[in-house]
This record gives sequence, C-alpha cells and structure tokens, in this order.
Amino acid sequence: MCTDDVPDEVSDQVSDQVSDHQLGRRALLVTGAATALTLGTMSFASAAEGSQSTKTLKGTLPPGAPDFVYLPVEVPRGVREIKVSYTYTKATVPAGTQNNALDIGIFDERGTALGGKGFRGWSGGARTEFFLRADDATPGYIPGPVRAGTWNIALGPYTVAPEGLPYEVTITLTFGESGRTPVPSYPPERARGRGRAWYRGDCHLHSWYSDGRRTPAEIGALARAAGLDFINTSDHNTHSAQAHWADVAGDDLLVMVGEEITTRNGHVVALGMDPGTFVDWRYRARDNRWAKYAQQIRRAGGLVVPAHPHATCIGCGWKFGFGEADAVEVWNGPYTPDDEISLADWDNTLVAYARSGGRGGWLPAMGNSDAHRDPDRVGGPQTVVLADDLTRQAIQEGIRAGRSYVAETKDVEVSLTASGGRGGSAGLGERLDVAADTPVTVDLEVKGAPGCTLHIVTDQGTLFTSAALPDSGTGKATWHTTPAYAAYVRAEVRHPSTVPGLPGALTAFTNPVFLGAPAG
Repeated sequence: MCTDDVPDEVSDQVSDQVSDHQLGRRALLVTGAATALTLGTMSFASAAEGSQSTKTLKGTLPPGAPDFVYLPVEVPRGVREIKVSYTYTKATVPAGTQNNALDIGIFDERGTALGGKGFRGWSGGARTEFFLRADDATPGYIPGPVRAGTWNIALGPYTVAPEGLPYEVTITLTFGESGRTPVPSYPPERARGRGRAWYRGDCHLHSWYSDGRRTPAEIGALARAAGLDFINTSDHNTHSAQAHWADVAGDDLLVMVGEEITTRNGHVVALGMDPGTFVDWRYRARDNRWAKYAQQIRRAGGLVVPAHPHATCIGCGWKFGFGEADAVEVWNGPYTPDDEISLADWDNTLVAYARSGGRGGWLPAMGNSDAHRDPDRVGGPQTVVLADDLTRQAIQEGIRAGRSYVAETKDVEVSLTASGGRGGSAGLGERLDVAADTPVTVDLEVKGAPGCTLHIVTDQGTLFTSAALPDSGTGKATWHTTPAYAAYVRAEVRHPSTVPGLPGALTAFTNPVFLGAPAG
C-alpha cells in the first residue's frame, strides 16, 4: 500500500486507472548503496485465463531524485505474461542544462536487493516497452515464469531537468498457462587456434540486447570481416544476451560472454565471465561497494577492465580507482582527445610502477570499439594478444600479462623487442632482466601504416620519432638505451598531426617492455 510519503493511492480499478505521485522529502531511502525510493504498491486481482488487466501510474520526479525509483507490483497467480510500457516528458531547458532521461528495468518476486537473484532485465533508455513470459522476453530481459508475488519496476532517472521529470508507466498482465522456459545454450570456451600466436579481438561490443542496434549474427559477420579471432559480449547491465551467441561462435571465432557494468560513476567491462553471470551496477564510488563486485567478476572467471575512463558523457568517467582492475581500456572507438588523456594517464601508472622498483603489479592497456550501430566499426580498434591458444583462458592470460598491442585495423602489425646482456631478449609485457648499465637495443617493426610515424616512449617521455613511413606502410626503427636511462620502452604509431603542436591520432600502441632487474 502507499505510504504517507506518497500521498495519492493507486486504486484497484482493473484498467485505465491513473494516479499522480509527487515525491515527498521523507520518501528517500538510504539503502547503503545509491539512494532509492519505493512508491506505493500497484495491486492486481486474479482474472480468468485469456484475459488482461492494465493499470497506469503517473508521477513527477523532482531534481535531485534518487538514483533508482521502485514501483512495487503485486502479481497474482495465473499470470502468463507481464508487459510494461513507459513514457516521460522532455523539458524546455536553457543551453548547457541537462534534459530529462529515464531508464527502466524490472525485478521479480525475489526482490531488489543488491546482487540478489531478483533481476529480470534492464533496457536503460533504449526501449519504451518490454514483456516477459516463460518462453520468451524482449531483448535485455530474462525469460522465465511470471510467479506470484511482489515484482518491482525499476526506474532510473539518469538526468532530471530543473522543473522535474513527468513520467507514466503502464503495466498489463495477461492471464493464462505458463509456457516452457528454454534451456540456455552458450558459446564454447575455445575455437580452433594456431597454437601460440597473435590473436585479434574486440572485447567491448553492444547488441540489440541493450542499446545496440545489431543482432549477434550481424556482429559476428562484422567481426570476421574485421579479421578478429575473438570477441566479448558486453551489453549494458544485463546478461540476457549471453544465451544468444552459440550460433555466432565457430572454429574461426571465439565468443566470450560478459557485461558492461554501467554505474553512475563509470563503466567497466567484465571480460569473459562464466555464462549466466549477472553483475549488479546500482552503486556509486562513495558507497564502497565496488570491490565486492570486482571480486564477483573474478570469481566468475572474468577480467575487470574499466572502460573509457576519461569519457565525457554523464556517468561515464571512471571514479573508482584502478586498484581492482586487471587491465584498462585506453583506446575506445574512433581516437578522440579523451583517449589521448587516457593514454597519458595510463602511462603515468607505468611511471609509478617503475618508480616503485617494479613492486606490485602494473596495469596493461587494451583498445576496443564500443560499437553500437552503423557506422560504428567492429574491430576499430582491436587488441592483438600473444596467447598460447584461442581459448578463453589463454586470451585472458595474455591480456592480464600485457602481451598485447592495440591496432586501428587488421592491416596494422607491430613488433617491439628489447635485447641486451648475454643474448637475452624480452617482448611486450615482459622484463629484460639486466644490470642498470647494460647496453640495450630496442627494435620496432611496423606494417600496414602508410604515412605514419614511429615513436619510442619511455618513463621520460617520447625519446625517438621516425620519419613518415612510405606508401608501403612498412618500417623499422632501432634505438639504444640502458635500464638506467629508460625503465621501460613502449611504442606508438601515429597518423600525421592535424593540429599544430598536438600529436596525431594513434594508429597503434603497445604495452611496455620493462628494462632492468626487478626490486629485490
């Protein structure tokens, strides 16, 4: 029933009922995570098989509304399908002021507890309606029986205009016999590899199971055309897509399953989790909940990869720190200034690691497309990983070890090695363990980058830059140093600069090769 904090009750009329809710100050509930509000309960009576019952709720969310607003719905026995539609009003706002945006999802009778079992789907702002029943559900939602009990429609006011966010939610229950829930079929954890080799992948992709516009089959075709050997599914805040990729995988394409966990303080790609794993997103950095969910990702066999850490969209910048990360997405989609900032920020973490004498771990870099729809390019960029085979575990081990580089397209190839001492050599993600005064030779080779320049970067900055590569796109560079002069070396391949005084966009960059003996 409605509380005193929500003054107007939802009536028991079966159809065409509207109630207007204005939120009082005492309605906010601090849950230990993001603030939340629970509205009064909407109740439905039982009805004959084949019939429908519809109810509608209207309300207005004020500026400063909580992150999540829950509408409890009492679902009686005998319901075959629940359908939800919603609308909200855009306001007229001054330039520079955020307009209204409202997300939506649903939790079943098992409740809305953080990390609980009640989650049944989320479409964010990508859809205006959805349905669930035992044998089927709207993409983004989980098929299964519509059991009796208190369900909750979850509203997420992403941004609220100064005059408030008017909304309307309509719920329709269809009564009848429940269908049979399909058994999920997940993609295999290995493909036909080439043994220890370089494998190309894109681990940040969106399908129509969240806010993308492509089917898994369409994404698979584009991945193969981009020369990829592996991909990772990463739809926003739902694991519903994971059971729809088995037919896309094949001997030539490894499909790992994951999720993009989209919090209000940054996004993170869960890379290669056990199928069927759902990771909650309803918390902020100040809630001190992130470590728990990062550990859940790793318990499920996945990697924790903060995405586009310096992106400028609301809620996209990463605020949780990198203590729980296994890698970081430095390059996201077409190269833009926020990627340049991410690259510099990541390089600073390498400097800090070198300053510590190599104690603790360092953070490898990745690049992914974050492709949603045309003309977004799957595989632009792509992470190229040296792995023992084309399996989930081997690819993850290569990423975690930093045995990788990021390339704009399948045509770009990069090789970076450091050698010195008694015939020793080291490649990407490795350490050349020699004395501080040992002469070291750094060899860089690039293919597929016509007109680009080669750069060798150390903890002191860029210490070598080549002339532009010829039309063949192939070039080599050799540079000499010592571990006392350079704690690490890494490579960048860049397009010509288009703005005087600023570097050109990346064509490729590598993870580092560390030089010198590690701390004792």
